[in-house]
Amino acid sequence: MKMSEELLVSVEDGVMTMTMNRPQAKNAMNKSMAEAISAAIDSFEADNDIRVAILTGNGGTFCSGMDLKGFLAGETPTVKGRGFGGITQYSPSKPLIAAAEGYALAGGFELVLACDLVVATETTKFGIPEVKRSLVAGAGGVFRLPQQIPPRIAMEMALTGDHYTAQRMLEVGLINEVLPTGQALEGAKKLAARIACNGPLATAATKKIMQEYKTWPHDEIWQRQQAIMDPVFTSKDAREGATAFAEKRAPVWKGE
Repeated sequence: MKMSEELLVSVEDGVMTMTMNRPQAKNAMNKSMAEAISAAIDSFEADNDIRVAILTGNGGTFCSGMDLKGFLAGETPTVKGRGFGGITQYSPSKPLIAAAEGYALAGGFELVLACDLVVATETTKFGIPEVKRSLVAGAGGVFRLPQQIPPRIAMEMALTGDHYTAQRMLEVGLINEVLPTGQALEGAKKLAARIACNGPLATAATKKIMQEYKTWPHDEIWQRQQAIMDPVFTSKDAREGATAFAEKRAPVWKGE
């Protein structure tokens, strides 16, 4: 499956892989690639057989940020309602994993922050260097980062604009795994497989609760969680999960 020349899309074993394909520009984000990612996310959401998606980059790098040549020409690499790269303002109901090689900088780093899980390599570099160009990391970087790592470390990263290693990002809890160079996508696919075998309704409900609970009033947390959980517990998949366990076989999920 190919959504465009600038985004290669494939589906295998319930996992969609979206590969940013502008290696000559270190996968710098332009308008057409952002629109292609947004369209791929629509396909991901609409297909019940696809359980997890991976976002990665071709040519040994993830994404170096906004295409500055396009920016100077008046182009904005955003999609209405979806944000930078087609995903920074929209989180799909199903899990999204970043497989980051090389550079994940500026807007590229903000794509990482918009994903649910992150697999990187020993040579991946992360950072929001916008302040070095008198810009602001406005695609979620300056408010998502302190939600995902200790605030003082986030402040340091945002105000210095420096690059940081994958090992440092692992230490502060931003990423899930650090692998040898060239193995980020393979590692992300293994992680995706561990998720894709689980009940899709339960997976989506779990993600929703984990994303939203911090905004819930304290005295409504249990009630709001219950409202999300109830349809899962009364679903056909819940009965299938219990039946498969009793019959000592793998469950067959229908998403119903």
